[in-house]
Amino acid sequence: MNVITTTQALAAACSRLSAHDYVTVDTEFLRETTFWPKLCVIQLAGPDDAYIVDALADGLDLAPFFELMRDGKVTKVFHAARQDIEIIFHLGGLIPHPLFDTQVAAMVCGFGDSVSYDQLVQRITGARIDKSSRFTDWARRPLTQKQLEYALADVTFLRDVYQFLKANLAEQDRSHWVQDEMEVLTSEATYRTEPAEAWQRLKMRVRKPVELAVLMEVAAWREREAQSRDVPRSRVLKDDAIYEIAAQQPSNAEALGRLRTIPRGFERSKPAEEILKAVNAALGLPKDKLPKIPKGKQAPDGSAAAVDLLKVLLKLVSEQQGVAAKVIATVEDLERIAADDEADVPALTGWRREMFGEMALKLKRGEIALAFDGRQVVALDQDKRGVVAAE
Repeated sequence: MNVITTTQALAAACSRLSAHDYVTVDTEFLRETTFWPKLCVIQLAGPDDAYIVDALADGLDLAPFFELMRDGKVTKVFHAARQDIEIIFHLGGLIPHPLFDTQVAAMVCGFGDSVSYDQLVQRITGARIDKSSRFTDWARRPLTQKQLEYALADVTFLRDVYQFLKANLAEQDRSHWVQDEMEVLTSEATYRTEPAEAWQRLKMRVRKPVELAVLMEVAAWREREAQSRDVPRSRVLKDDAIYEIAAQQPSNAEALGRLRTIPRGFERSKPAEEILKAVNAALGLPKDKLPKIPKGKQAPDGSAAAVDLLKVLLKLVSEQQGVAAKVIATVEDLERIAADDEADVPALTGWRREMFGEMALKLKRGEIALAFDGRQVVALDQDKRGVVAAE
């Protein structure tokens, strides 16, 4: 088992891997006590070799790894890539490309919504992966033999999964469908954590523009503080405290100290001063500069029933075509289609429209109907006389 602890060894391994057309990648990290994930281990495998990189080894420079991730000639294969890419983007300032996510590909190939890695490995290869080391302390050294074997399995079996899914997609002429799904994963905006947008992570419990202004300012302060201290947001200030501050709008230390969600004595701290500055900055906004409360989406009368019918149709199409329903259309897509025949949603464009969107519009217009055929739901074509006939 090759455990890499030096920059020289990492450079040699990445050089060998760059000679292949793909490399499988995974990471092990911790983030329970930090804002940014703490990278502990990197696993890499090509068609014939595999490596474990001790990312915490003294003096190790990850530059060769980032160069491999940047190499446009080598496809980077992940399973459920988002958190791995977040780490690479934060530490290396890049998004691996070209990218292949086996979880996304599995959904397109009919393995269901968000299938886990061990389930996918078992269904494709028949092998069972021991997941008992999944939640071990990956920052503790030395790593145990069991941890190393678990880590390596995350990229060695991934080779077989990748080859199977790649062939399956090509056979069904669906390779481009996966590429369409990669857009969110490969967008830098997915991995940027802008403090000004932090309020959007919170539930909308405010009713007035001034409350929203306070919530936005305090949430932005918390985000900056958590990032600079590299601690979880909740260790800086809990969500409930932000909600109460937005509702009560304390403008001084005494008022802040009276809040139930604020620990005793906190009002005399430096963070409390900064929170009060944020609150007073929001309170000082002119009325015409206050943010508007986001309006909830109002569904047209009768659209709820239409959405329910569209959900049944979506399940029918998903099962017939062997594609996970969430890849074809989201609930939001269905709601917007129910309200507007020309809704600007993915489900009404490209292959999704051909597979589902046109049928959805026909169902709305009464040109097709849903019925039971034995124990199965089927879509039926209605002729001009209103007689239901099998399509």
